[in-house]
Amino acid sequence: MSHPSIHVFGGTSDARLLCQALDAAGARYRLSVATDAGRQLAGDIRGDVVVGRMDAEAMVDYFDRHKVRWVIDASHPYADALSHNVITACRRLSLRLTRYQRPSEIDLLSHPLLHKVNSIEAACDVARTLGQRILLTTGSKQLDLYQRLLPGKTLLVRVLPTAEVLIQCEALGLGVDHIIALRGPFTAEFNHAVYEFCHPDVVITKESGAEGGYQQKVAPCLALNIPCIVVCRPTRTLQGDDAEQISSLDEFVQHLAGWQE
Repeated sequence: MSHPSIHVFGGTSDARLLCQALDAAGARYRLSVATDAGRQLAGDIRGDVVVGRMDAEAMVDYFDRHKVRWVIDASHPYADALSHNVITACRRLSLRLTRYQRPSEIDLLSHPLLHKVNSIEAACDVARTLGQRILLTTGSKQLDLYQRLLPGKTLLVRVLPTAEVLIQCEALGLGVDHIIALRGPFTAEFNHAVYEFCHPDVVITKESGAEGGYQQKVAPCLALNIPCIVVCRPTRTLQGDDAEQISSLDEFVQHLAGWQE
């Protein structure tokens, strides 16, 4: 049996859109996601879904065994370690690599209550000066780090409603009064209602772009006079003659058409 020559790294709404484009074009591919939640978010795509994290060496072995020729990195904008491993593995095997990077909206909003920082550490430095109740809309991956950097603060967390994530929250001592388990993105009106209900002194979020509802998260904070801290994306640079950076579905479809020709 022939192997799919395209491998996608995802777990995001972006990756699902790219997989749907691959399906529409009749292309064979596999999608890698880190967790079972990522498998659920992939929905009813036709490609095989591979669950589990891989370091660079594991990727080299996997790509070689499965005769992968084109790697598409559509992972989350903050999955910096994963993207670094993908770049390393593709260089080792001289594979075509395309990075889908959702467009940024970081410059669309500016306000005295909006604080843009480059790291979690910097976010916590600012948050410590702004009040007791801190609402995190940054996901579950680094909750332990926020907890260590914000001792004595009341953390409210909005996370995915999966058993794995809720067990993690419980292990960190977060109870039912501290957890909002919902899958986004959400409208500005919904976020406005959540902020009014939670009464946070400050909200920490990420530069998630339109797909992640960035403006819908930030604008209600400012309307309610709640300080909002945004952790900006890590800077990524793809190097090499065959490295491609795209930021739209139309661009991807054009690359795919060229690949199939």
